[in-house]
Amino acid sequence: MLEMKVPSPGESITEVEIATWLVSDGDYVEKDQAVAEVDSDKATLELPAEEAGIITLKAEEGDVVEVGQVVCLIDTSAPRPDGSAAPAAAPNPAPTAEKQVPIAAQADTYATGTASPAAKKMMAESGAKVPNGSGKDGRVTKADVIEAIASMGSVGSGERNSERKKMSSLRRKLASRLVSVKNETAMLTTFNEVDMKPIFDVRNKYKDEFFAKHGVKLGFMSFFTLATTRALQMYPATNSMIDGNELISYDFVDISIAVSGPKGLMVPVLRNAETMDFAGVEKEIGRLASKVRDGKITLDEMTGGTFTITNGGVFGSMLSTPIINPPQSAILGMHNIIQRPIAVNGEVVIRPMMYVALSYDHRVIDGRESVGTLVAMKEALENPEEFLMGGNPIKALGL
Repeated sequence: MLEMKVPSPGESITEVEIATWLVSDGDYVEKDQAVAEVDSDKATLELPAEEAGIITLKAEEGDVVEVGQVVCLIDTSAPRPDGSAAPAAAPNPAPTAEKQVPIAAQADTYATGTASPAAKKMMAESGAKVPNGSGKDGRVTKADVIEAIASMGSVGSGERNSERKKMSSLRRKLASRLVSVKNETAMLTTFNEVDMKPIFDVRNKYKDEFFAKHGVKLGFMSFFTLATTRALQMYPATNSMIDGNELISYDFVDISIAVSGPKGLMVPVLRNAETMDFAGVEKEIGRLASKVRDGKITLDEMTGGTFTITNGGVFGSMLSTPIINPPQSAILGMHNIIQRPIAVNGEVVIRPMMYVALSYDHRVIDGRESVGTLVAMKEALENPEEFLMGGNPIKALGL
C-alpha cells in the first residue's frame, strides 16, 4: 500500500488546502494521473498519482493539510479493472491564432470540460447546469455547482438565498497581501497619457513580416516592456524595494506581467527583461501566458519580480490606481485605447490615446523619480523608433 504525501510546492510553504479531488474513493488511477488540485498561498497545483492502483482518499475537499501529510493511499497490488486500458496521452494541440491574442485574452479562453465526482453528484441532485467550470480545462468544481444552485433560487422565484463558503488558501493569501500593502506602504499614484499612434504605425507597417519571421504577433506588451526597462534603468529607485531597514537596488529588471487565469490573477516573471528584444519579449510572454492558461505555471516562474505591469484595458478599464505587488515598490497600469481629440502643433486632431498610471511606494520613490519614470515611458512609447529601436526598426524587430 503506497502512502501519498503532500509534496513541498515551494520554499516557505508549510501547508496546502485540498481544493478538489479529481477522482473518487475506490477509483483505479494510473501513474502520473492528476488525482487532486491543491491550493497553496501562492498557486494552485495538481497532485499526480505516484503509482497505478486503487485509491483511498484520506482527506476531504477543503481540508488544510501539512506538507508531508498522507492524503491518500494507493493499493498498487490491485489489478486493473476488466475492460479498461491505460489512458492514452492527450495529443498536443496545434498552434492556432488564438495563441497570439493579447495576453489577458489568451489566459481567459477555456474549453468546456468535465465535472469532478462531487460536482456531478450535486448537479444530479439539484438539476443545476454548469456548462463551463473554473477548474483546469473548464472542469466543473463543487464550488461552481454551489454558485449555480444559489443563482437558480434567485430567478423569478422571489426567494432571497445566500451561501457561505470558505475562501481558498490562494484567495485568503491575496486578501491578506492587499490589506498589508495599504497598511504598510505609503502608496501614491501618478498619471499620464500616451499617444499610441506611433506604435500603431510601426505595428501596421511591420506586423505581417514580424509574424512570418518569429511566429508571434507584434503586440503592445513588447513596446511597454522595453519602454519600462529603459525607464527603470534611468530611474533605479523605481526598481528598488525595502527589506526591513535596508533598501535593495537591482542592476537587472525582472518584470512581473499580470495575467488572468482560471484560478485568478497570476504574475509570471520576465527574467532579465532589459536584455530582451521585441521578439524575445513577445515569445516569452506567450509561453508564460500559455502555462498560466493550462495550469502549468510554476512557483519559480511567479516569484522574484522587481516591477509589475498590469493591463486593465483588455477588460475595458479607462483609468485605475493599480495596487503594488509586494515586496516591489511600483507597478504600471495600462488601460484601454480610445480615440480622443487632442491638440498637436496648435491643431485639434483625433488620436488613439491611453491613460497610464504608476503606483509607487513613497518610502522608496520620491516624486521626481515617480514622475520621471512615467514621463520616460511616455517619451519612448510616443517615439519608439528613436528610443526603443535605435532608429532602425528592421534591425530592432529582427527582420
